[in-house]
Amino acid sequence: MPRTADQDAVMPEDSQTQVRAAWLYYREGLTQAEIAARLKMTRLRVNRLLVEARSSGLVNITINSRLESCVRLEHALVETFGLKEAIVLPAPDDVEQVAAQIGKAAGEVLSRIVEEKPSGIVGVGWGGTLRETTRHVRAGQYRDLTVSSMMGGLTYGIELNTFEIAGRFAQLWQAECHYLAAPIYAGTPQSRDTILAQDVFEAAFARIRATDVAILSAGDLSERSFLVRYGLPRDVSPAELAEHGAVGDMLGQFIDSRGDPIDHSINRRAIALPLEGLRRIPTVILASGGKNKAAVIAAALRARLASVLITDEDAAAAALALHRG
Repeated sequence: MPRTADQDAVMPEDSQTQVRAAWLYYREGLTQAEIAARLKMTRLRVNRLLVEARSSGLVNITINSRLESCVRLEHALVETFGLKEAIVLPAPDDVEQVAAQIGKAAGEVLSRIVEEKPSGIVGVGWGGTLRETTRHVRAGQYRDLTVSSMMGGLTYGIELNTFEIAGRFAQLWQAECHYLAAPIYAGTPQSRDTILAQDVFEAAFARIRATDVAILSAGDLSERSFLVRYGLPRDVSPAELAEHGAVGDMLGQFIDSRGDPIDHSINRRAIALPLEGLRRIPTVILASGGKNKAAVIAAALRARLASVLITDEDAAAAALALHRG
């Protein structure tokens, strides 16, 4: 749909986009046409952003914004880990607001991707950040789109579950929805194999492997992790996982500092797409933040388990520091 003049106007909520446009123009020397292509907007809007940046005092000799440090981190993350894109937000004073802020940015990114290609399969994971993302995704009617959960869910009802998250995305987009109707973990690796050998699960995993865009979060080993609080089997403790080298999880599978799955039966019990499958998905968005998650974010990026990162300034700086040693 063509943009209107109102859509191209510079609004206060566009401050982050304005800083990115100013950086690319004044610091990197890109043309307005190149910036428009990079930020996926019209050249007219880029021009207006730059004019407003000068008139407001954002741009003088330097970029006068707290977000300058975020833009620096974005460039460092892209160059260090070979990402398609990195979005770094200022860290809120209240750590409880991290998920809400990252979820808002993730909603914008995911909306943009779906609006550009309103077909194919969107795979979704689990977590508080993804719940926040559902609150900021723009609604639409995309009948050629399929939403698929990429991991099993809890077997009892709480406010947050993989099924609710996938269902909410599908409802917002009026898209087809597929659940992975199984628990997050089977009782044993053998029972997991028995479950996945059924025809219905073979079809489900074939669909998950065909995912075009995935949006996931990552969890650490603290009590702030929803998986630790609600999803871990009673016979497995965070301390035991840490002893095996775990720094956190993606899709319920625990990884070490290199991003490799740890040698523990919990990973062989997980009913989810195996992590190596993420590398074959064209776009994997990792939306996760908080300094407590720096280690698992760094690990996931080292292992190329994500191609787009949305995080906060504290987590980004700490993840880079861990990677650089």
